Amino acid sequence: MTLAGLSIDRVETYAVALPTLRSFGVSGGSVAVAGQPSIRVLVKVSADGVHGWGEATPVPAWTYETAESIVTTIDRYLAPAIIGRPVWNLDAVTTAFDRAINRGLSIGAPLAKCAVDVALHDLLGRAAGVPVGVLWGQRRSEEIQLAWIVSGQTAEEVAECVAEGRDAGYRAFKVKIGLHSEEDDLAVVAAVRDAAPDAPLWVDANQAYTCDIALRLAARLLDLGVTAFEQPLPANDLAGLRRMRDSSPLPVALDESLRHPTDLATLVRLGAVDVAIAKVQRTGGLTLSRRLCQLAEDCGVRLMGSGLTDSDLGLAASLHLFAAHGITGPVDLNGRQFISSPYATGTTVKITDGVAHVPTGPGLGVEVDEGVVRDLAVDVLVARP
Repeated sequence: MTLAGLSIDRVETYAVALPTLRSFGVSGGSVAVAGQPSIRVLVKVSADGVHGWGEATPVPAWTYETAESIVTTIDRYLAPAIIGRPVWNLDAVTTAFDRAINRGLSIGAPLAKCAVDVALHDLLGRAAGVPVGVLWGQRRSEEIQLAWIVSGQTAEEVAECVAEGRDAGYRAFKVKIGLHSEEDDLAVVAAVRDAAPDAPLWVDANQAYTCDIALRLAARLLDLGVTAFEQPLPANDLAGLRRMRDSSPLPVALDESLRHPTDLATLVRLGAVDVAIAKVQRTGGLTLSRRLCQLAEDCGVRLMGSGLTDSDLGLAASLHLFAAHGITGPVDLNGRQFISSPYATGTTVKITDGVAHVPTGPGLGVEVDEGVVRDLAVDVLVARP
């Protein structure tokens, strides 16, 4: 069977409970809680005896998709729309997804669509015996610097958190703000700067502020040596984002505002974007993320990278995307900081002293033990007491 002859014959979903290493929160609420499992939805796509794996990270504190909605969206809508289609025709798959779950204002069910899209990329790479970057003919770097995340800490606790990151080899830091009052948020950032005087440092508000508050904070963050202000305003506040770009002394990096490549096109036309965040799950997978990254490059918009507290499958997908577009970091791929991936029992992503090595194995370069996946699987559709 040639690569062109492979057709999708099965799509399987597994909601798995992964061990949580540390608690983690954003301005919208909790992402991970120490002592409680973190749910991720793994997807296996099969075609004529070859298979690939993808991942969705349900974070209701960040976006509207839940583990339950991801599972039912894939099983009942996305999978039936692509069974029998050629694996290689990712453009047609994207169109089929949009017909099954409409885009709405921007993009519909991006996390669910991402898991299947990434699995198809993994499958294609495995069928061809090459890494995803080789399939694309695009791989500009072999290593990507990661950032250590500081979230929800009091100023007094920050030094310990930063020291832990430094001990693990990390030399860059990202601080989640918008969790406290303005002064408390600034105190946390100041404490990080005191503990890491020369480290690259940026902040992420996850849509927490109004434009007036964000502009007031930006001036004080600049004094602390912060290099970028990520998503200070609600995603759809286009007028506010343009005002921020015109008036903020800090570059404004957009994440939640860029669900689809057309969102970036709109913001470029409005003159409302300094920096675009590449994030695989937010943009519905690697197919659309590549389009968004290429558009940013073509428009002269600087690219940064981020993830969604992914396990190793999502981590690998992001690394391939970032390597393809020369996003060498520091980037927020924080999964290893907060959760573990026991299903990746063989070859997987290597991280050394806060630097991730872009995988070189076929597909994503992560070997998945399906037996472990089945052992970790939980039925998220069972009614809870």
